[in-house]
Amino acid sequence: MRSLYSGRPFATSTPEIAAALEDVSVPTLLLSLVHITGDPRFIRDFKQMGIFLNEVQGFMSEEDKARARAEALPVITEYRDRGCPEPQPLSPELIREMMDWAACEHVPDDYLALVSEELDLDGVDPRGPLALPTDRAAELPVLVVGCGESGILAGVRLRQANIPFTIVEKNAGPGGTWWENSYPGARVDVANHFYCYSFEPNNDWTHFFAEQDELQDYFAQVMAKHNLGEHVRWNTELLAAEWNDDDGVWSVSLRGADGKITNVDARALITAVGQLNRPNIPEFDGADTFEGPSFHSAAWDHSVDLTGKRVALIGAGASGFQIAPAIAEDVGQLTEFQRSAQWMFPNPMYHDEVGDGVQWAMRHLPCYGRWYRFLVLWPGSDKGLDAAQGDPNYADQDFAVSDINAAAHMMFSQWITSQVREGPNSQELLAKVLPDYPACGKRTLQDNGSWLQTLQRDNVELVRTPIERITARGVVTEDGVTHDADVIVYATGFRHTDVLWPLKVTGRNGSDLHTMWGSRPYAYLGITVPEFPNFFIIYGPGTHLAHGGSLIFQSELQMRYIDQCLQRLAEADLHSVEPRAQAATDWHQRTQAQIKNMVWAHPAVKHSYFKNADGEIHTVSPWRLNEYWAAVREPDWSQFLVRKKA
Repeated sequence: MRSLYSGRPFATSTPEIAAALEDVSVPTLLLSLVHITGDPRFIRDFKQMGIFLNEVQGFMSEEDKARARAEALPVITEYRDRGCPEPQPLSPELIREMMDWAACEHVPDDYLALVSEELDLDGVDPRGPLALPTDRAAELPVLVVGCGESGILAGVRLRQANIPFTIVEKNAGPGGTWWENSYPGARVDVANHFYCYSFEPNNDWTHFFAEQDELQDYFAQVMAKHNLGEHVRWNTELLAAEWNDDDGVWSVSLRGADGKITNVDARALITAVGQLNRPNIPEFDGADTFEGPSFHSAAWDHSVDLTGKRVALIGAGASGFQIAPAIAEDVGQLTEFQRSAQWMFPNPMYHDEVGDGVQWAMRHLPCYGRWYRFLVLWPGSDKGLDAAQGDPNYADQDFAVSDINAAAHMMFSQWITSQVREGPNSQELLAKVLPDYPACGKRTLQDNGSWLQTLQRDNVELVRTPIERITARGVVTEDGVTHDADVIVYATGFRHTDVLWPLKVTGRNGSDLHTMWGSRPYAYLGITVPEFPNFFIIYGPGTHLAHGGSLIFQSELQMRYIDQCLQRLAEADLHSVEPRAQAATDWHQRTQAQIKNMVWAHPAVKHSYFKNADGEIHTVSPWRLNEYWAAVREPDWSQFLVRKKA
């Protein structure tokens, strides 16, 4: 059977191939040629000048790119004329050489297994589970809460493992974040050729950073391909889950679309609800007196026509940053309220469409899509952690936390200042948009220039003065100014630190999860919690990625770990598994020690969704991707309480 990544055979004409090659990533093309020919000269005769996030041409000169395309054309046409045979596997030594060439550096040994697994050049899906015998699997019904990216992933893996399962989803369809956040301008800020399941690549993306509707459609397609629909109860919300230790099951109360409460039992419970799920709306005095429409960005009211309206947009984080440019041309007046300025990462590709040539190469050239995935993965992963890591010996801690962080500060500052046009108000605007905390201290936003272009429109005003109250006709700031508005949009984020809120989960001996956590949620490896047997969290506390990577990548690692726990439960006919309290405490303490040395914990970062009310961070992962990959590669059963059935 032909490998998934060997490319579809094609009969494309030579002129059409030549036109496609004008559109492709040349470094990725050269790597594909090695697969077609088995000849390493395509990486030995050419050299990338560097690698940088969202720069996929390797800074190669136009002359070198033209020479590469010229050499590629006869190779590809000859491959076509031979009927596009499946390429022979390459040696591990050559694959390693290709990795180093693509990364523009030696890929460290401790990343090699992770990268090889992520590339999966053989198309074997190495993170997939083993199928359990039917009789064993039948005794292990699993309930999954949520049908976003991690819930769909759980469903795919459980089906592959032959384990019976039900997914409950509070919305009417799949996608989670990408179902709910349909606001104008909504799109992913991780390159979506990486922001997709490793085993379900999409060669047909129309944008490099896909918009909401295309992302939601992708997840719906994956659901349909894996026949998950029959396992899902839509418009159904989990109200409470309680562990029954006598029977070794979770007793779960569910509320359906009709409001009726039903109860189900499950041997294991997987929460896949995410951390950016429940909207956060600040309690402004007088908000209920506003006479016009008002809504949160995650519950966008598409019945409201903003054309010519005065819109108050409260919040300028990741959502507000996307909404403002998308609506500014249509509204009469846009008043953007921002508590603190955001650092922006230059990304000229952010709104770019994927060209026909790139789509052709993704579909047809052997392993082109896998190596392109690597080119966006490698610089977009742990390189960001280097800039977030603190150096206690760095002199000016108010400016930056390390030399690398200082370099990021200067690069981001230059990017911002270069976009502000000279004029009477330019210095005032610069004072508003340049952050007063070290770079990378909060979520760094992807920017192609649209944000500052928007702020410099005549019908847009950026207000940094704090909001005092809301009245029937608008927003009043602390300086006494009333900003009239016809519509208020709350782009005020989510209850990120309230992990699993408002789910009520009761474990052994009546332990209440939220009472035990308080404001400091924790879990062993971010997945399991002591006193909560057979309870698993995807995207749990301490696993949010603030430095790069992809939450889908993170979810795949966690679900493989969960798969192995479920396999042990079934094969050994166990009552339950749960982590030892000391294991969870040790992991939490190690994570906290790392967090304290990261720029995210810097005291100058005043308004951050990473921080709880006490200024502590318990949701974010400080670990390199390879470190976390190794930690969750397989369960260490010495760290678990494993109980046999009575």
